[in-house]
Amino acid sequence: MLTILKRPFIVLLLFFSLFFIYGLADAKVTGLCVNCHTMHNSQNGTVMSGYGGSGQGPNESLTRGDCMGCHGMGPTKIVNVGGSNFPQVFHSDSSDLAGGNFKYIQTYGNNRGHNVKELGIQDPLLNTGIPGAFKGSFHNVIIDNSTKLLTCAGSRGCHGKRLAGTDISGLQTLKGAHHKSVAGVKDTASDVYNSYRYLMGVKGYESSNWQNTDSANHNEYFGANTPLLYYSTCTNACHASGQTGQPVIAPQNTMSGFCATCHGNFHSLSGSGAGTYGLTSGIGPTSPPSSPSSTPFIRHPTDVVIPIGGEYSAYTSYSVEAPVARQTVYSAPSGVVNPGSDVVMCLSCHMSHASKYPSMLRWDYTQMVAGGGGSGGCFTCHTQKN
Repeated sequence: MLTILKRPFIVLLLFFSLFFIYGLADAKVTGLCVNCHTMHNSQNGTVMSGYGGSGQGPNESLTRGDCMGCHGMGPTKIVNVGGSNFPQVFHSDSSDLAGGNFKYIQTYGNNRGHNVKELGIQDPLLNTGIPGAFKGSFHNVIIDNSTKLLTCAGSRGCHGKRLAGTDISGLQTLKGAHHKSVAGVKDTASDVYNSYRYLMGVKGYESSNWQNTDSANHNEYFGANTPLLYYSTCTNACHASGQTGQPVIAPQNTMSGFCATCHGNFHSLSGSGAGTYGLTSGIGPTSPPSSPSSTPFIRHPTDVVIPIGGEYSAYTSYSVEAPVARQTVYSAPSGVVNPGSDVVMCLSCHMSHASKYPSMLRWDYTQMVAGGGGSGGCFTCHTQKN
């Protein structure tokens, strides 16, 4: 049994009368402060963060639980506590939220998702570095240590502030975000609270039920029409000042740009000086520089416009099996895909947390058979190859 099951199911029944957080219409935390916070981690001789006598705590920001305490209590993908709904990233439900389900890592193995330390399962492969990372990637450097695993938030994670040259993680990197969060449209992305799903610098539209349910109800992702070009220093890509302690942001404010802060080779173009940073090829060359997103690619492109002609022109009805990104921040879900304008991104193929398939894919890649008459998956975009 995982640590996540021992601790959060108890630590998180701590959230029995919790926050009154996350009403469907408003993302801000509301309710009694005591529902979430404890001043000294003690009340009547009992620790506040460990309901049921688990003895956990104290926690950062004086909270009565940690990230998984709130979002890993399961067993359903959305848990209602005190009239408020909590999205679950670890659960036993028959369907998942838009980000996937960390439980697949426990069930099928480490290659199903981002193996955060909160799961209690160590991934030895991370000791050799992050796949697709380039030299100079702060995230790659700190992961190359068996005692330092990925985290949900902070410098070794995805959510909250990731400060360059530091090793700060946990709730402190999300401080204030839950209280100030805005619902729906996230088109500013200047801070954690106004960034898409608390991913610093990412723009987008957040579905109110945290799900990509169907063509009429799903998140809207922001994308660019040209991939990243790592040709100089991290200053040009991830943080404007390039200084220790400055927030690492998502280049171009896109989801693929965010993923590129760790997986640079998978989401960027090579260019003059790129070899200094270990980026020898990226997704393809930049010659001529005026059209860097042209074929032939050597890795599947991201932040590239879906071609308007040929097989791609048939992908016009939005499929949650292969989501697209938009070049503007939408204010509501759209069921229409626009080849020639909409963008392929990393989440077009992968889940962000974990999936039931290897490499966090949205579908079983071994079942994608060219000429086999199949549908979905790769054939959602490549409509003539099935």
